[in-house]
Order: sequence, then structure tokens, then C-alpha cells
Amino acid sequence: MKRRLARMIGRAAAAFALAATAAVAWPLPGKARAETVEVRPDGLRAALDGVSPGDTIVLQPGTYRGGFVVDTAGITLRGNDGSVLDGGGSGTVLRVDARGVTVIGLTVRGSGTDLQAEDSGIFVTEAGEGARIISNRLEENLMGVNLKGARDALVKGNTIIGLREGHMSERGNGVHVWNAPGSEVIDNDIRYGRDGIFVTTSLRNRFHGNRMRNLRYGVHYMYTNKSEVSANVSAGNHAGYAIMYSKYIDARGNLSLRDRDHGLMLNFANYSEIEDNAVLEGGRKCLFVYNSNFNTLRRNRLQGCGIGIHFTAGSQDNKVFENAFADNRTQVKYVGTTHHEWAENGRGNHWSDHAAFDLDGDGIADRAYRPNGLVDQVLWRHPQAKLLLNSPAVSLLQWAQSQFPALLPGGVVDPAPLMDPPRPSAMQLRDAAS
Repeated sequence: MKRRLARMIGRAAAAFALAATAAVAWPLPGKARAETVEVRPDGLRAALDGVSPGDTIVLQPGTYRGGFVVDTAGITLRGNDGSVLDGGGSGTVLRVDARGVTVIGLTVRGSGTDLQAEDSGIFVTEAGEGARIISNRLEENLMGVNLKGARDALVKGNTIIGLREGHMSERGNGVHVWNAPGSEVIDNDIRYGRDGIFVTTSLRNRFHGNRMRNLRYGVHYMYTNKSEVSANVSAGNHAGYAIMYSKYIDARGNLSLRDRDHGLMLNFANYSEIEDNAVLEGGRKCLFVYNSNFNTLRRNRLQGCGIGIHFTAGSQDNKVFENAFADNRTQVKYVGTTHHEWAENGRGNHWSDHAAFDLDGDGIADRAYRPNGLVDQVLWRHPQAKLLLNSPAVSLLQWAQSQFPALLPGGVVDPAPLMDPPRPSAMQLRDAAS
């Protein structure tokens, strides 16, 4: 009898728990179906106040003045040709403060210019998890799109034209990402302002297929880990891709075209894959590696820069192979006494200035390549020594080094130079970038 009573009590408890779960999961009373509301410039605030989750607000052509806040989850704000949100030069134009909101097809312009307040065209707060910012035009804003703690947001297919006036360092970024794990920035066209995409203190972000011009940095990483930057184009910026104080970054298939200072820069960047990128017609340095360790640099094309790769400040245990160093005034700059061998599994890199034979036809040059010698070391440490380049003393030093290998300083050696240059996937982006 006791056993039967216990079974009855257990069944009753299970039924009560199931009913409680169903009550929590069941949607709250409300409208049976989502609605679409069309508004004109004088009706947007009232529509935002009265909207329900899942509804769509369609903005008719016209200028909607002032700052607006979306604080209802799951709604869509959709524009037509000529639908303009204008902040009038004050504050943030559109603030997204609820999860699952979509903003599509709007022109958003005229934010304030207060960097401390992070004035933006579209500001997605921490509550804006899963926001979708798609196919908008953002212009004359301090920051274009600001993801401030918004997890799993998507910024896709937007045209972002930042400020041109004033010092570049005092302008905002096209897309600003702070602590927004899982967020993606895809297929945007970004011009002017400070940085195209700036990310800091974040995780698992993906930046893919963006086009960035007339900026300080195309993509700028700070304290961000386990992220992907792929198939982007940086053209005519001060620097293309700056990966700083970050690790486990997959930088793949990106193009830097005519960027002024650096195409790629690794600064305290560790455990990252830098593959299939191209830096073409660059300025000072195609690739700058500063105090960065345990990275793989493979199948990159570094062409037409003052320095192909500048390698300094204790960078250790990096794998450098199957890259193409083409027509740089100085292929490698390395100042130090440590020896670095740039080859992996019997395959080194291609050097456009390496005059060598391949008698056995295996695609590997028969002679190792050393990009730097004693004269280079002297010139980098004492630039005034350039005055002596044509002197008999320098000629004697160069001859002695060629005859007595023991005189060679520490530095880079490629024991297996490639006869033919690899072609990274980023080369396919060149025509589109031009």
C-alpha cells in the first residue's frame, strides 16, 4: 500500500512539473499575428511606442528628424528609397536596445561628434543581442555602426561613409565592435573616418568580404581572440590590417592595395594563421612583425614595398614558408644575432632577386638564400654609413663575407627557395579593388 501511494505521489509531482514547464514555455497572451505598420515622418515615435514583438515598421520616403530608440524585441525597421533618419548633428541617431531587431534599407545620417559619448549612426547596446543591421547607408556620422556588448549581431551589406573633417584620430570608426562575441561584419563598403573595422576585447568575430578605403587602418584588432578576418580589401589606407595584442586570429585571403605604411602588421600577435593574403604596391612595409610568436605565415604575396617584411623585437618560433617576396627594395629587414630558418617540410619562399638554378627540376633552388649580410646590419644600426657604400672598405667586407661564411651574422636564411611564386587567393580580389 505504501509503495502504491508513493507511485501515485510521484506521478502527480511529474504531472505538476510538466504543467509548470508548459506554462513557462507557452507564449504570453497578445496579438495572434505580427503586423506591418506604415509610417510617415511625423508618426515614427508613436509607432515605436506602440509596436509589438514581431511587427514591422515600414518608413515611407521622407526625413525623420531626431534620435530614435528601438526597445521592443524582434521588430523590423524597414526603409524605402528616400527614407532618412537625420540626427541633426546631435547624439546617436538610432539606438537598438532590444534583442533580435532588424534595421534594413534606411539612410542614417547626422550623428553628434562626441567621442566620449560614442555618438553613432546606429548604436546597438548589450540588450541588442542578435541585431541585424542590413543594407543601410550611413553617412556623416561619428561612428557608423557601434556594437557595444551586442552578442551575435550581424552588420551586412551597408555603405558607411564617415567624417572627413578634422584630424583622423578624432574621427570615429566605420564599424566599432566592443565585447560583442559571435558578431559578424560582412560585405560592407566603408570609406573615411578613422578605422574601417575596429574591434577590442571581443571573441569569435568574423569580418569577411568588406571593402575599406581612405582610412587609418582598414581592420584594427585589439585584445580580441579566436576571430576570422577573410577576403577583405583595404585600398589606399595608412595601413591595411593591424592585429595587435590578440591571438588565434585567422587572417586569410585579404588584399592590401597601395596602403601607405603597412599592408599587414602583427604587434604582440600570437598563435595566428596569416595565409593567402596579398600586399601589392605598398608603401614602407608590406609586413611588419613585432614581438609576435608562434604564428604561421604561408602563401602570402608581398610585392612592391620599401621593405617586404620587417622582423624585429624578439619574434620567435614563427613558421614562414611558401610566400612570394617580389620586387621589394629590401626583401627582409632583420636586426639581431639569432638565426631564423624560413622553410617547412623542404619548402621555403620565392625571392624575386634570388639568382639560382634548379638543376634537378624539383622546383627548389639549388642554393640557399640569405636576404641580409654584414653590410645591411651596419647600415641599419648606423644609417650614416650609407656615405661609405661605394668605398673600397665596404667592397672588401662584402667580398670577405662571400668567401668566408663564418663571417655571416645571425639572421634569416631560406634553405629551400622556391623557383616559382605561389599565387594566394587574395590575388583574385585585385581587379575588383582597382
